[in-house]
Amino acid sequence: MKITIVGTGYVGLVTGACFSEVGIDVTCVDIDTKKIKDLQNGIIPIYEPGLEKMVRRNIDKNRLHFSTSLANSLEDVNVVFSAVGTPPDEDGSADLQYVLNVAREVGEHMNNYTLIVTKSTVPVGTAEKVRKEIQESLSKRSETIEFDVASNPEFLKEGDAVNDFLKPDRIVVGIDSERASALMKRLYKPFTMNGHPVIMMDIVSAEMTKYAANAMLATKISFMNDVANLCEIVGADVNMVRRGIGSDRRIGKYFIYPGTGYGGSCFPKDVKAIIKTADQYGYSMEVLKSVENVNERQKSVLVSKAQKYFDYDLKGKTFAIWGLSFKPQTDDMREAPSLVVIRKLLEAGAKLKVYDPVAMEEAKRILGNKVEFVNEQYEALIDADGVFLITEWPEFKFPNFKVIRKLMKGNVIFDGRNIYDVDDMKKEGMDYYGIGVGLS
Repeated sequence: MKITIVGTGYVGLVTGACFSEVGIDVTCVDIDTKKIKDLQNGIIPIYEPGLEKMVRRNIDKNRLHFSTSLANSLEDVNVVFSAVGTPPDEDGSADLQYVLNVAREVGEHMNNYTLIVTKSTVPVGTAEKVRKEIQESLSKRSETIEFDVASNPEFLKEGDAVNDFLKPDRIVVGIDSERASALMKRLYKPFTMNGHPVIMMDIVSAEMTKYAANAMLATKISFMNDVANLCEIVGADVNMVRRGIGSDRRIGKYFIYPGTGYGGSCFPKDVKAIIKTADQYGYSMEVLKSVENVNERQKSVLVSKAQKYFDYDLKGKTFAIWGLSFKPQTDDMREAPSLVVIRKLLEAGAKLKVYDPVAMEEAKRILGNKVEFVNEQYEALIDADGVFLITEWPEFKFPNFKVIRKLMKGNVIFDGRNIYDVDDMKKEGMDYYGIGVGLS
């Protein structure tokens, strides 16, 4: 079986590598010549555990190929996945220009029956726009080649994407023909032999499922952050509250950890997009609008704590920043809370020394010379008045506090992920501010 995947970003590359891992002949296409050349040499553009080895292994086995030409990658192909970006437009809606460009080019060059599958996160109604673009391109060629369109949204967690793809909770497929259904079942059979379900549904429902899933997870995060802020006001410990509600199976223990807000490439963009879709249909998603507002407010919570601690004068203060990526096990800094914390501290006149185990190069690209980049976590603490823990990388969880006290000028920790215990911090002689716990 041969497939082509258009787009070698996070979704496209993981999808291509994992399909090739089970023996499918995969060609990944991208217009970025340098990226394709790097990929052909086994150099991947993102950090994702296990992905680089998988890419190199399948290149060596001649199952995974990379090209800049979609036209040359359609010969004898059964399925084309569209995994290009859908960045937010100025009004928050998803920009579909890249998705439609792929559809147009497929229509211009396909030479046999092809199933075109949208893997990108797209709003309801996109499949019909894709179908229209392909049909118009075929009509211009005076061709009557049969094709189908399907929706197959991804549910990959950055930092664990390879495992998510190989052992999925579920595979959602939106189809409207038996031929397309049979192809998708055949394609995913290696991933479902251990009981992981393929959920077949209509295309519109599949498109909505992706947005609804991300919106629900974002809602849980913002809800818990709101609860954490109230806990501080009334004197409760949000960690105890979280354990109390997480034991209820109807609620569950996942995505109820308070912090500095959600970020990344999915939740912020998708919440905006589903709100915009509803607006276009004359309906207001009031809960999700509040989710978005709470999340934006939450990104500033640690800075507010620092302002209060230092009597609202941060000018000339030096702070260490531990963690820059929006979550551990990725170098992704899109919509990262760290960027808001850094911006607000700089605006207040503070000096910053920053460190992240993986995201330093990406951070340098974004921040330039606005901050001082250091080579390891303790170097950031030298003469620091305080430290901000933003991303819960494993190496930050059990630091040497004797070294910390020796290196720092101050003794305060602003913990944006509640990875330290309040009582432990008191014993270590540290002033401690978490989210929904600690001093206030």
